[in-house]
Amino acid sequence: MNVVPQRVHDAVARAREVTDHPVLEHLARVGLIAYGVLHVLIGWLAFRIAWFVQPSTEDADQTGALQAISGSPGGRVLLWVIGLGLFALSLWQAGEVLRWWTGLLHPSRRLRAAVVCTKCAAKAVVYAVLGVTALFFAVGAGYQADERFQAMTDDALEIPGGSALVVAVGLGVAAVGLYFLVRGATGKFMRDVDLDSVPDEWAVRIRRLGAFGYVAKGIAFTVSGGLLVFAAATRDVSTATGLDGAMNAIGGVPTGRWLLTAVAVGFAAFGLYALVRARYPDRDPAT
Repeated sequence: MNVVPQRVHDAVARAREVTDHPVLEHLARVGLIAYGVLHVLIGWLAFRIAWFVQPSTEDADQTGALQAISGSPGGRVLLWVIGLGLFALSLWQAGEVLRWWTGLLHPSRRLRAAVVCTKCAAKAVVYAVLGVTALFFAVGAGYQADERFQAMTDDALEIPGGSALVVAVGLGVAAVGLYFLVRGATGKFMRDVDLDSVPDEWAVRIRRLGAFGYVAKGIAFTVSGGLLVFAAATRDVSTATGLDGAMNAIGGVPTGRWLLTAVAVGFAAFGLYALVRARYPDRDPAT
């Protein structure tokens, strides 16, 4: 092994010592708890839209959940805990990339390693973005994800090839939604739970919670992606408001109140599943 790869291996080994440290795992559990609480709150906000408030008066997305927390007693302190916990979760998840990256050096394992590294890196980015957003609210800056998303879509449509770019992003979001649907239907999400530590009588309940939650998220993300494609086709960005727009779109169809209620309960179920993951985490996507 020549000097450069050896130095890379040494650097990765040192980085893995950080991401595998028990202290980081405990902090990552705080992030998983925060992630679960956010989903429960999103479910509650979607339920309120379905039954109690006018559409578009509340944001049934991550920023709406963070706004709800910021307005509660001690909310600013809690937001700091959530933000830092999500950053720890992001770093912990990024450790999976360090576990798998050597597979990229071997042709027989390259495709599998690339898929796992990409998936883990994407999760790490999502957790980090949520952490940044939580800290925005913690310092009183605030952030409207739906408005920012709409503005970015409008800006993209004004550049050459922007419509194709927005369509590509919309298809990507819809693909994530389909991924959630498949993951929920197949039960592969159970790989993220340390089943050896879970009481036998709880395994079936955890699977049901996770399946319901992943399917609900899959529906919401698929609709969100479809709305982006629609915005590109019509050049009307009013529908391009991310998860909140998807929730309002679901509530606006015939029998939408009941469908949105089901999605809301599903998001709450996903939140409870995330809380179970915080109690029994298994980070290895290969198992």
